[in-house]
Amino acid sequence: MTRKQKAENKAHEAEQSPKKPKSEGDNGHANGKSSEDIVAEFEKVCTAVKDNLSTEQMREILEANGQDSSGSDANVLRKCQDLLFYGPLDKCPACNGNLEFTGIRYSCTGSYSEWASCTYTTKDPPRKQEPIKLPDSVLNSPASDLIKKYEDPSRRPRKVLSIPDKPFTGMLMSLMGRLSASHQYWRKEIEKHGGKVANHVIGVTCLIASPAERERGGSSKLAEAMERGIPVISEAWLKDSIEKQEPQPLEAYDIVTDLAPDGKGIPWDKMDPSEEALESLSAELKLYGKRGVHKDTKLQKRGGTIFEKDGVLYNCAFSRCDLGKKLNDYCVMQLISVPESNLNLYYKKGKVGDDPNAEERLEERENVEAAVKEFVRLFEEVTGNEFEPWEREKKIQKKPLKFYPIDMDDGVDVRHGGLGLHQLGVAATHCKLEPMVANFMKVLCSQEIYKYALMEMGYDPPELPMGMLSDAHLKRCEEVLQKFVETLKSMKDTGPKAEAVWSDFSQRWFTLMHSTRPFIFKDFQELADNAAAALETIRDITVASHLIGDMGGSTLDDPLSERYNKMGCSISPLDKESDDYKMILKYLETTYEPVKVGDVEYKVSVDNIFVVESSTCPSVDEIKKLPNKVLLWCGTQSSNLLRHLHRGFLPAICSLPVPGYMFGKAIVCSDAAAEATRYGFTAVDRPEGFLVLAVASLGDEITEIKSPPEDTKSLEDKKVGVKGLGRKKTDESEHFVWQDDIKVPCGRLVPSDNKDSVLEYNEYAVYDPKQVSIRFLVGVKYEEKNAVMEPE
Repeated sequence: MTRKQKAENKAHEAEQSPKKPKSEGDNGHANGKSSEDIVAEFEKVCTAVKDNLSTEQMREILEANGQDSSGSDANVLRKCQDLLFYGPLDKCPACNGNLEFTGIRYSCTGSYSEWASCTYTTKDPPRKQEPIKLPDSVLNSPASDLIKKYEDPSRRPRKVLSIPDKPFTGMLMSLMGRLSASHQYWRKEIEKHGGKVANHVIGVTCLIASPAERERGGSSKLAEAMERGIPVISEAWLKDSIEKQEPQPLEAYDIVTDLAPDGKGIPWDKMDPSEEALESLSAELKLYGKRGVHKDTKLQKRGGTIFEKDGVLYNCAFSRCDLGKKLNDYCVMQLISVPESNLNLYYKKGKVGDDPNAEERLEERENVEAAVKEFVRLFEEVTGNEFEPWEREKKIQKKPLKFYPIDMDDGVDVRHGGLGLHQLGVAATHCKLEPMVANFMKVLCSQEIYKYALMEMGYDPPELPMGMLSDAHLKRCEEVLQKFVETLKSMKDTGPKAEAVWSDFSQRWFTLMHSTRPFIFKDFQELADNAAAALETIRDITVASHLIGDMGGSTLDDPLSERYNKMGCSISPLDKESDDYKMILKYLETTYEPVKVGDVEYKVSVDNIFVVESSTCPSVDEIKKLPNKVLLWCGTQSSNLLRHLHRGFLPAICSLPVPGYMFGKAIVCSDAAAEATRYGFTAVDRPEGFLVLAVASLGDEITEIKSPPEDTKSLEDKKVGVKGLGRKKTDESEHFVWQDDIKVPCGRLVPSDNKDSVLEYNEYAVYDPKQVSIRFLVGVKYEEKNAVMEPE
């Protein structure tokens, strides 16, 4: 699975409350009573409360017992019935906020910080062990005797958790056409799980139909549902909702969206991950940077540009992720100058992929001063902050439930400025570089590899220029991540309190780094994959965006050569008959093990090898003057490669107790090509990748470790070389020396004595970028092992 799919699965798992054992009495049932008896008693109390108490009395009961009395009449009834039978809810164990019964589970209405609402949910909440306080008006009601029966905490039953929730409670549905089971069967199933079935579509939650109905043109029932904006969904929604005991998102089962007059659009977070991936890769970037006019305004076709006054560009993008309140949206505001026309104010707020439900307006303004004033007012409304201190000094204070600015840089996101698919062949043909180098530059300057990288990580909203973020914004993200890592190191809390810390960070993170599928981080590996590595990739893509610029114009002027020269790096093909080529081929084949994806194994073959001489890295001759030189493999995604060549390797962004980050802020390499290919491998449908061979000096002193060190700061300060011992090592008897005194640890992979190591292969950490020189780029292709090619 891609990282995006893993994240989506984790988010889904996080929503499912863990099963807890029921409390058992003498007879093996909850509280000494059978589950059926408790449910029957509860329904009796519910009926008595509904029939004998007014909504005003119910609100009085809630207030008298320290509970929230706001909400609709139905909501108040539900909360009051729960309180009178099971007892008043106690405070949230995560944030000390108020818990609230939502019909299926109990949720907290509090917050951890100005960034994050509490995400604590449970089916078995803490209850106050004190008598229920009943107002006089309730004591005189016909239901008082029954209610007083549960006033004493010792007589209250525990909630029966073993009884499944009814996923269709309160829903009215309509059925249409031939389904896989009869309408009578589905009517019984729907009613069994709390819902009702109507023969009409007026007022229903949804219409359930077969996809075949749309192919036949449907019926008047289908047409009426579409006219009324009622979701038309497949019966798979019924099956999945019953199986998961929770109503699933209707949008994900829609079967007629594209037939609607304007197309309703499905939010990306409601799509199947594979469908979302296709949508992302085919989507056109709508906002490419600080000077980019939003595509939806259509004003760029009329020569529209972002209005600028006193050095300030009136173009802002925002993000807000509050998982407790189920908010995850973006906002864009622009003032746009159009030749021979008035100033235009553009405002858009919504969820990615959900344009029809977005709040959007484009207004022409005759008075420039009034337009600027309205822009400033909107900024303050959206963020709760003043515009000038933010735009000039980047000063801002996050406010609860308000948006936070995504600080765009002045440039062109490579997803817009890079070469499109139709330009690639022409650009390489007109390039004056050596053909193999031209093809290499064509790959690095294409939109595709950057789109794919952002899609795989889930940081791919077309509404926001995630590949053109300012250094200040990236630095802010880095500081938030590092502060969280330090908090984890000293944290002694467990249970809900610890979960609160992770949840608070997750919501901060996904506000700063907008994702279509935010989730709550649960462990260090998720933090490494979806925060640390993602930030490094977005940082590297931003550098690539600046270097590539806008290549949307003519490719006849040889833009690839121009970008090659800007890169500040010499790249030349290595002769396939040379000793170095044969040496690298041997090193790769000897230290490689197949990449496994599911049940399929992938072998690797070499396409080309390039010699690299970078002006930003020390030369091999300079490295040769240092002690303990080793030729090592470095894995990287294609999307990060341009930055490496342009500016050299950078140390890891933080220290985490997982492979890749356990050495702290270090440049990490391996003597096993098998380790590097894990990073170079992108996906089954994208078989090409690159491996880097670098010469690294490990210094005079080498520290060997096989578990994450408690303190990486001392290693970073001393800048000593570190060797992480893996469970497998290269056979030392086969090692050899290259270019006089550079060790090449080439040898068959054999089991080591470190069977309990967290690392599979040996890894080497260098803390000073001046001790590493990128020497070779190995272009590889991943192919399914033992695959048989059918003749055409």
